[in-house]
Amino acid sequence: MTVPDDTTVRREIVVDASIDRAFAAFVERFGDFKPPEHNLLGAPITETRFEPKVGGHIYDRAADGSECRWARVLAYEPPHRVVFSWDISPRWQLEADESNASEVEVRFVAETADRTRLELEHRHLDRHGPDWEALRGAVDSEGGWPLYLTRYSELVAGGL
Repeated sequence: MTVPDDTTVRREIVVDASIDRAFAAFVERFGDFKPPEHNLLGAPITETRFEPKVGGHIYDRAADGSECRWARVLAYEPPHRVVFSWDISPRWQLEADESNASEVEVRFVAETADRTRLELEHRHLDRHGPDWEALRGAVDSEGGWPLYLTRYSELVAGGL
């Protein structure tokens, strides 16, 4: 059991899908549920990719060809767990210093053969330095992780 603290945001949802399907939907279809308005680029996003390997990235590609690599894959353990960095500062700019990045761990727990609980933990938010509390508030707000998870749940419910 983890001890609650202000530097961590936790959310969970349950989807009607096997653990394998739930994990695959999260990784392979990340760009289908990531809000396109969450954009650090100067042009509209045309795709978001999640590279399924340790050392891979999560990145957005814009209509003008520019890319924004805003996360690094730190752990990749299908179908149970994935961990990635959050390389976005409280000013909604890329964070160049990796020691200032927070981490997002997503665990997939089979409740039954066709029902999976997704547990998301966005931790070490204080690593972002001054104004980290604003970042915490943003990712914990309805426009943050709850929006991602709602869209993910809808994607899974739609049968992929």
